[in-house]
Amino acid sequence: MKTMTKMIASAFTAVAIFIGTNVKAQTTPPNQLRFGVGVEGLLPTGGLHDISNVGLGGTARLQYGVNSSVALTLTSGYYNYFGKKIIDGSDAKYPSFGLVPVKAGAKAFLGDGFYFAGEVGAGFETKDDYRNVDGSKSTKLILSPGLGYASKSWDVGVRYENFSGGDSGNYGTVGLRIAYGFGL
Repeated sequence: MKTMTKMIASAFTAVAIFIGTNVKAQTTPPNQLRFGVGVEGLLPTGGLHDISNVGLGGTARLQYGVNSSVALTLTSGYYNYFGKKIIDGSDAKYPSFGLVPVKAGAKAFLGDGFYFAGEVGAGFETKDDYRNVDGSKSTKLILSPGLGYASKSWDVGVRYENFSGGDSGNYGTVGLRIAYGFGL
């Protein structure tokens, strides 16, 4: 799984470098703030896929237009990964797993509302992790490349998030965010 994670991250990076040279106008005017509220569909990868097949989240994002082609972002919210059935012949399930992401990042607009985004931050596990013998929670480093489309009111983006560090191992998620935004 680690090889798959590295391949996905490398592919996003290559796409960003390739199309990042054609940056054009964005939908957020320079020196303006926007606020968006989104719903997240999440597909766990790595060790997280061992305990969950799907997750659901909610996020809020503050965005500041630096110039006509770049915006800075600050994103936080909550991700819940629903526990899947334990394969042992019983009806038992793994417990749900929660995480609070706090990320800062940037969007580079490629033209006609399309953008490449990159975020970095911390993920705070909110529930005891079954993998830790002492039941402790970990804080994870989050690295997240993504692509999306933003209009005046809507933002739809797909991304890969890698969660690394801490006691509970490394894992990731593929996320689809659909958000409604407005100027402040």
